Amino acid sequence: MIVVAGESLIDLVPEPSGAAGAGPLPALVPRRGGGPYNTAVALGRLGAEAVFCSRISTDAFGEALLDGLRSAGVATDLVQRGPEPTTLAVATVAADGSARYGFYAQGTADRLFELPGRLPERVRAVSFGTCSLALEPGASAYEALLRREAGRGVLTVLDPNVRPGLIPDADAYRARFTGWLPYVSLLKLSEEDAAWLGGSPGEWLARGPAVVVMTRGAGGLSVWTRDVSVSVPAVPVEVADTIGAGDTVNAALLHGLAGRDPGGLDAPAWRDLLSFAARAAALTCSRPGAEPPYASELAAPD
Repeated sequence: MIVVAGESLIDLVPEPSGAAGAGPLPALVPRRGGGPYNTAVALGRLGAEAVFCSRISTDAFGEALLDGLRSAGVATDLVQRGPEPTTLAVATVAADGSARYGFYAQGTADRLFELPGRLPERVRAVSFGTCSLALEPGASAYEALLRREAGRGVLTVLDPNVRPGLIPDADAYRARFTGWLPYVSLLKLSEEDAAWLGGSPGEWLARGPAVVVMTRGAGGLSVWTRDVSVSVPAVPVEVADTIGAGDTVNAALLHGLAGRDPGGLDAPAWRDLLSFAARAAALTCSRPGAEPPYASELAAPD
């Protein structure tokens, strides 16, 4: 069982430039989103036993988010509910498909997440990241969960997926990020995250994680462990947008590890796993919004 802990929200995504009503103020289409939410849905579609751990509004958007989890086969036993509104993220998509976001997160349900009780014994991994680790008071509860589960030997995965517009004190956040690293088994981040946070794979490995995976957009993916350094190219695809691509990589890594010690994988094993993640991310990029692939779409050809 894999637990994904963090926020869910509604992405408001511009319609394509050729769509009716598009222009200086294009119509915005609501889509289910949030980095951890996308990761959980991607895991479910890949066939993993996944559970979402968060706090979701009882409003109509919240119900739609729950429906999306259930449709993907993701369990919702660890979802807390609240009457506060759902967080909204307004996406601006550039010509190359990359997305930037403006957030409406004041007083929303996911910020009031509380530390859950002990997780089931069969949990083999917990994934964290994005807004949930930046917005209090929920951020402290997620951090407590990270430390607690790492302390009992569960594989922990961190994708900071930095949103600078949500971080009032950059230096304080960077210090907090450094404090998380001793409790992280696998750190996955983008080149943009790395540039904003500062540091290098070697420095991060020295602080605790057994593995660092970096996504480079069209440049592919790279991994570093204490014994291995491997890179794979991106899979060429006509990009609709990049929303959810990194979250799909998270899910592919978690699913592909399948209980293996990530620090013990050799170079060929990492090359296979990164290539699988690159294929999955490419399919997500080929579709508008965060629409990760199903296992059947990634099946190797005969």
